[in-house]
Amino acid sequence: MRVGLLLATAAAIGATPAVALLLLAVTGAARAGPALLALAAVLLAALLLAALWARDMERLAETVRHAMLENSLSLAHAAGAARLPPVERIARAIERLARTLASRAGQIGQVLRATETILDRLPDPLLVLGADRSIRRANAAARAAFGGEIQAVLRHPVLRAALDRAFAQGTPQIADLSLKVPVPREVQAAVLMLDPPLADGGHAIVVLSDRTRERAVERMRADFVANVSHELRTPLASLIGFIDTLRGPAADDRPVQQRFLGIMAEQAQRMNRLIDDLLSLSRIELAEHQPPVGSVDAAALLARIAAAFEPRSAAGRLSITVAEGLPPMVADADQIEQVLHNLVENALKYGGGTVRLSATAAAGTRWPARRGIVLAVADDGPGIPREHIPRLTERFYRIDKGRSRAAGGTGLGLAIVKHIVSRHRGQLVIESEEGHGSTFSVWLPATQTAV
Repeated sequence: MRVGLLLATAAAIGATPAVALLLLAVTGAARAGPALLALAAVLLAALLLAALWARDMERLAETVRHAMLENSLSLAHAAGAARLPPVERIARAIERLARTLASRAGQIGQVLRATETILDRLPDPLLVLGADRSIRRANAAARAAFGGEIQAVLRHPVLRAALDRAFAQGTPQIADLSLKVPVPREVQAAVLMLDPPLADGGHAIVVLSDRTRERAVERMRADFVANVSHELRTPLASLIGFIDTLRGPAADDRPVQQRFLGIMAEQAQRMNRLIDDLLSLSRIELAEHQPPVGSVDAAALLARIAAAFEPRSAAGRLSITVAEGLPPMVADADQIEQVLHNLVENALKYGGGTVRLSATAAAGTRWPARRGIVLAVADDGPGIPREHIPRLTERFYRIDKGRSRAAGGTGLGLAIVKHIVSRHRGQLVIESEEGHGSTFSVWLPATQTAV
């Protein structure tokens, strides 16, 4: 095959001068001897030039092969081999083109890897879907949030309808999903079409944003407004009713007036307590992001609490225990006193038997590893049903609404406790068993030097 190609190339090169020499010899324009010698020289030169050309074409083909393989050393060697000048220029141009393409391919590869890394590290779950709705790619957040349930999420009727609209209309779609597995969640799905599609066949992106916390906050705000309105409406309605009665039927009835005025004073005090607690909670929430910098001595704090409750507690109902050698707590003295005041007041109102207030050094794996102090309030009351414990720190949440209002509670005491403990970077643990009392424990960080 190579010999035939070589002869054909040589014929193409030498055919014209060879035919011209033969014509000159035949017509007698040139002597036969010299013409034949010239013809032989032309054929030999054509054969030699054809051999050089074939060799250079082979080397040029080798240069192209190395360029395709992106082998820079072999490419440079192949491009630098000796050739005829025109072929040499072509080989050098191929080498430069190959290096430029390789550089650009490397840059594109870096951009693609960076894009994949960014997509994989996005905080919201993200899915890339093909034209057949199959998952082409899922980022780390999607794998962590849904695991093997991703396909079940895509089969959700609301999301499936949004996907149908997006593929049919080519426009972004938003869908709100309520997922029950693996845990109950509120998810907002955004479907975005890709035009043109990705190289891997991705035609659409689905972003699944968890809105559970936001929806819970919205419900809490609505409940908060409703609860505040209800809590204020009841005493206000009582006051208005008593005022109308005092102006009318009881205008001249002194005993009734005294009784009604006493009830009105109680209702006014109830509203005043509610407003005070709301203002206190608002101030605590405003400063919740700023940790306290002061220090509080546990023994002195518990002594103040005992003195404050001495007139209100029956003899022996409140006992104080303080471990020796406790370091000061990193705390806001007024706020921590409010925490203990609320916990002890609840224990005296709703608990039974002796209320035990203690301060000990934190120990065991249930508390953070850093040095800390545990303030605990325990009672011997009826205990709290297990289903109520997770919601005790919600605003206006009451186990027994009638008993709480009769005792003068606003439903905000434990919410205040939770936010103060959060500001102090502490922990609140509630333990209770029906018939065996309750214990409210607060872990607070301690200073690094002991008193």
